[in-house]
Amino acid sequence: MTTGKDTSGGAHPWRPGDHILWRYRANGSRGLSDFHICRPVTVVRDTPEMLAVWMAPGTECIKPELADGTPIHQEPLATRYTKPRTTVRSRWFGAGVLKLAAPGLPWSVWLFWDRGWRFKNWYVNLEEPRSRWSGGVDSEDHFLDIAVYPDRSWEWRDEDEFAQAQQAGLLDAGQAERIRAAGREATRLIRAWGRPFCENWASWRPDPRWRTPQLPADWARPATVVATAPGAHRLPDHPRAS
Repeated sequence: MTTGKDTSGGAHPWRPGDHILWRYRANGSRGLSDFHICRPVTVVRDTPEMLAVWMAPGTECIKPELADGTPIHQEPLATRYTKPRTTVRSRWFGAGVLKLAAPGLPWSVWLFWDRGWRFKNWYVNLEEPRSRWSGGVDSEDHFLDIAVYPDRSWEWRDEDEFAQAQQAGLLDAGQAERIRAAGREATRLIRAWGRPFCENWASWRPDPRWRTPQLPADWARPATVVATAPGAHRLPDHPRAS
């Protein structure tokens, strides 16, 4: 796993082809290391304006599951956020996902394709602005999302989960209002068809030389720890996507 640290300990941009981790802390967790989602991804672009990463089909990830083995979304909404949970290893099902994140913004934009690279939609994932560390980025999901379609129409998604999360005590009133405000800001960007929607990301394709990154055994390590796992590799530099 490439670390993104120089020899002096300072952060530097990741290069296309680098492997990093995209992680989410469990909602309502008490510690910064309580991660319940971890996805190994390949860096597409890393600039002061944008971090773009690719999650390849079949990538081994970490996801939450109820302690009794029930998949989260099969649990009735009323008890979905109150029953004990654990984490399990799982493969990403279906086509890959391109994730775009501007530093400081409380959302990331994901691109989905159907088979044969038929573009399906953008997905605005409302989340805590990502904190960057040597091995990747960390955030916390905010439940509420926005689906954006090629005809520029859009709709709110997961409003029921957002409401239930508040009822379960995972979000207080102040947090909920800040998330709603972030969503309204995102819809203004959508209506204006600003970046990244006005860019040509739907035509982007991954470099065929890229290998699917592996899920490391220490995927939940604290962000302050620099990865030094044996076998870490860096692929040759590739042209940046456009």
